[in-house]
Amino acid sequence: MRIGEIGILLYGVGAVGSLIAKHLLQKHGIKIVGAIDTAEDKVGKDLGEILGLNRKLGVNVSDDVDSVLSKAKADIAVHTTSSFFKNTYHQIASIVKHGVNVVSTCEELSYPYLSEAKLAMELDSLAKKHNVTVLGTGVNPGFLMDTLVITLTAVCQKIEKIKAVRVMNAATRRLPFQKKIGAGLTIEEFQRKIENKQITGHVGLEQSIAMIADALKWNLDKIAAEGVEPVIAKKPVESASIKVRAGEVAGLRQRAKGILKNEEVIVLDFQAYIGAEEEHDAVTIEGVPNIRQRIQPCVHGDKGTVAMVVNSIPKVVNAPAGLLTMKDLPVPSATLEDMRKYVRT
Repeated sequence: MRIGEIGILLYGVGAVGSLIAKHLLQKHGIKIVGAIDTAEDKVGKDLGEILGLNRKLGVNVSDDVDSVLSKAKADIAVHTTSSFFKNTYHQIASIVKHGVNVVSTCEELSYPYLSEAKLAMELDSLAKKHNVTVLGTGVNPGFLMDTLVITLTAVCQKIEKIKAVRVMNAATRRLPFQKKIGAGLTIEEFQRKIENKQITGHVGLEQSIAMIADALKWNLDKIAAEGVEPVIAKKPVESASIKVRAGEVAGLRQRAKGILKNEEVIVLDFQAYIGAEEEHDAVTIEGVPNIRQRIQPCVHGDKGTVAMVVNSIPKVVNAPAGLLTMKDLPVPSATLEDMRKYVRT
């Protein structure tokens, strides 16, 4: 780590990547030194224009990964391109080979050993070879349904069952997210999109269960995600962009379970739909003692994800080399004011 500003490379400047970039610009002690994206409408443009700022930042968006990484003096890359580890492996590996740390919003990367064990081990070896750290994080997976759960177990002498529930009003989220969960579709249209994999449900529930089980050293017999269910509006509801009539799909619900000795010991329940009246994030631990934790309203998904990624930066650059998960890092915390205060030099 250099003494001075933290050099940050943006790999992906879509909706989430742009939100992260804007938040980074509010921080002292950091400098955005490069930006990568493959979208034709972004390549060649100044990052300030992409972000809708009234000024240029002197960083042009490029689709030439090796060229940017060779020239930019980056300490860490913020990677925001895909939910699936198999699709992002080569992108992340290309960053690592240039000796740059990575923090990514890829949901499967939050615990990649579950879905792609071989690739995960390869990436871990590559990161150690180049003495860098790789982390997948976000608000969920990354915090609410795994890291927070793991932290709450610290006061338990005995644990029998864990349940985490997230209920969010999708009307407060971006339009692409509302479309992603099927808001405004008929039941038939929703089922057709499920069959065509245009609606995939929430990615990361199984990874969250695996992370919790790993932290508790539970050798689960099975981790299974149930099919995605439509949430049907009982009355007309709407967001700023979508009107949902009674009987139409307002969003979706999906559950995943960790099974041990024929018992459901970890249950995660994710619900996102327009019109949810009691937004909340809740964790229930049955054990000694029992734990009942509730955040209401629920943590805002986009804002929480931006914060988790940015707040993880100093912890990642200070961490041991390798492919890590949130359970491997120190207790997460906000990084306020000058980010250089949180970095060992």
